[in-house]
Amino acid sequence: MRNNLVSVFALLLGTLFLFLGNGLHGLLLPVRGAFEGYPTTLLGLIGTSWASGFVLGCLLAPKVVKRIGHVRAFSGFASLIAIIALLTGILVDPFWWVALRAVTGFSIAGTSMIIESWLNERASNESRGVVFSLYIAITLFGVVGGQMMVTLGDIETPILFMVAGILYCFAMLPTTLSTAASPQPLKQVSLDIPTLFRTSPVACVGIVLIGISNGAFGTLGAVFGAEAGLASSTIAMMMSVTIFAGAVMQLPAGRLSDRVDRRYVLAALAAVAALAGLLMFVLQPVSVIPLLIVVAIYGAAANALYPIAVSHANDFASSEDFVKVSGGLLLLYGVGTIIGPTLGGPVMTSAGPYSLFVVTCVSHLLITAYAMFRSKRRAALPASERENYTTINPGTLTTPESLRMSPRASQAGSAPEAGPQVDPQGDPQATTEEER
Repeated sequence: MRNNLVSVFALLLGTLFLFLGNGLHGLLLPVRGAFEGYPTTLLGLIGTSWASGFVLGCLLAPKVVKRIGHVRAFSGFASLIAIIALLTGILVDPFWWVALRAVTGFSIAGTSMIIESWLNERASNESRGVVFSLYIAITLFGVVGGQMMVTLGDIETPILFMVAGILYCFAMLPTTLSTAASPQPLKQVSLDIPTLFRTSPVACVGIVLIGISNGAFGTLGAVFGAEAGLASSTIAMMMSVTIFAGAVMQLPAGRLSDRVDRRYVLAALAAVAALAGLLMFVLQPVSVIPLLIVVAIYGAAANALYPIAVSHANDFASSEDFVKVSGGLLLLYGVGTIIGPTLGGPVMTSAGPYSLFVVTCVSHLLITAYAMFRSKRRAALPASERENYTTINPGTLTTPESLRMSPRASQAGSAPEAGPQVDPQGDPQATTEEER
């Protein structure tokens, strides 16, 4: 176990720097854009652009990696991300930001998939659960840590953009300097919507709606804070609290869903998130403590929905289809995150910043209504026949490769089998003395 963790330390370190950069750059753009007075609709399109690029990256990045190899692809993707982080500090223009953000989303998907595939092959069956948990923790801590960096600099200068670029460059080093053999080629995601819907209508509809609400808040939450007159430090704290609260809530909510019909848990959590959104819109709190309390409740409920919906879908799928089903749902979530900011921006423009929570409230109410409706149409599986709940990263912190790294994928026989590895230039390397 210890040797396995040592062997993946460099990759996990690179992951930390990658998500520190993601957290910082992802929050800095809307905060700076709000300061510049850019229209909320345009700021929403920045999130739409990123989500579109990320979804395309999940679909197309495996082809790039297969063509040029893991190390070259990773270096190219990371270089693009760093360059764009610097360019967005130089070209302070919303139209440029929208265009460049799509490239960032595509490249983040590519770099994440390469790191995850490497971790997947370096982990043994015994260490897979620990490595997977460490990976989830590092991505969450990285995003939160990056967001909090916004409070350390002046958003009116290019300094924080430069810091983001430096973090992305640091993320490149552990992987490019590693002497470990590259993993097997990435696998492309298969998306079969009709089969997914037949397997679990609640999961399909719910995941799209979760993507809409999370995409709207994830992109426009910082814009809401700026337009509501909150300080940059408060905005960073607000965005971080939602992530932490969701991470804390995942395990108890998941364990409850192992015992109770998951659709009831999904409906209840969505109702709590809808209530928190309604309170934000009606009360419009500006004092820090009340605002953070309501936002924490919102984040705890909203960010626990995604893994429960995925678990519900896998309850009705065969065990060997875990990666296929979860990967398809991931891309449906991506569709939702494209819709969310596109819808939220015009709503905020016409009805004010607090109307962002009307968008999330309506999305969550629809989840509650549909989950309860479906619970009357199909009986719940007995608890003994369900898959055990496994924590996974919510939405766009997840790629299909991280799903293959999940212990559940290993238990279902979906983990990659040992086979010939390739060196950083893509040449086959023998894995045994006999093969050599």
